[in-house]
Amino acid sequence: MKTILAAIMASKREYAKLPFFSFLKDEALTPEQRLSFYPCMAHFIISFGDLNKYILRSEPARDEFHHWRSYLEDFRKLGFERPRTGADWLEFLWSDETHVNRLLSYRLVNLILNASSVQRLLIIEAIEEIGGVLFSLTARLAGRVQERNGVELRYLGDFHFSLESGRKDEIELDEEERRKTSQMVEEVFRIFTEWTGELLRFAVADVYGTSPALRRTRPFIRASMRRATTPAG
Repeated sequence: MKTILAAIMASKREYAKLPFFSFLKDEALTPEQRLSFYPCMAHFIISFGDLNKYILRSEPARDEFHHWRSYLEDFRKLGFERPRTGADWLEFLWSDETHVNRLLSYRLVNLILNASSVQRLLIIEAIEEIGGVLFSLTARLAGRVQERNGVELRYLGDFHFSLESGRKDEIELDEEERRKTSQMVEEVFRIFTEWTGELLRFAVADVYGTSPALRRTRPFIRASMRRATTPAG
């Protein structure tokens, strides 16, 4: 088990280097501009509530309802409900522009349904570490928004995945289960890496427009465009 946990932390360090997180750190942009990706992940965040409640955990997380409710609360506070209404939002959420977010939910379900209880525990661990990378950065931005505008963003500022209790490092895996579990964890990081590409592509289009001249201004944007257009495996 320790080998898998060490691999998760190594993958987390590489994941934190992705272009999307450089975008979130870009001090040339306002906090609101850096949070412009927020509507793009709506489908996955709401779907994850169901995934966490009904599929991922043996016992539903009691606070999951509040997590996606606070997502919607921040959605309104940031003004994202104004540009689109009803059917326009449905069309957006099921458009090609956000297809990676939808596929992320479905791919996670496929992994989880084929996982043993130990593998499921390690998938949760990987997702928690992945979430920690994002929310450690958005918490800073939420703090800046509150300082500037007096608006408290609860989801972006305080959200965290509920950590499963257990002494994971003491669970023994045989060689075959360790191999399969390693593959599952690698797949979790791979599909979330693709997810960050879509979030960044959405944010770049919102902040900079789609002009190639604008995209050339920042190396991490060029890199993200290459990753975001790579077909899913």
